[in-house]
Amino acid sequence: MITAVAHIGIRVHELQRSLAFYRVLGFELRAGPIGKEPVAILMNDAGVEINLILNAPSADEPNILMDVPEKHPGYTHVAYRVADIRATIAGLKKNGIAITQGPVTFGDGHVSVFLRDPDRNVIELRARLDPGVAETIEGLTFYDPKG
Repeated sequence: MITAVAHIGIRVHELQRSLAFYRVLGFELRAGPIGKEPVAILMNDAGVEINLILNAPSADEPNILMDVPEKHPGYTHVAYRVADIRATIAGLKKNGIAITQGPVTFGDGHVSVFLRDPDRNVIELRARLDPGVAETIEGLTFYDPKG
């Protein structure tokens, strides 16, 4: 029985560039890089752990799961819950991190924004809002999975 996520491994090209990005999201380097294929362990104050795996082939290559026409099997993104989506959006803008999609609602009380890390890995930041609050977020669109 799985009881929790232990960590998320994210393949990246350059440690310092990735650290700068993930620090904006509240992560700090806790260990590493260590190992044959070096891994840097990051954690935030809530205990969420990510492992930056330092073996991406080139910073100029497309993200094979997201940026090529052919669809390959694999994880397409990770979704993190945030306490305040408005503060999150403001913090992203303040730090020059582009929102690539959103804010968007799925009609289930959640609002999400999507962004890319420096290696083009997709990250979703999501919060549940009280009824009627989502509609007050500037630029909010409704995502209809049926098209």
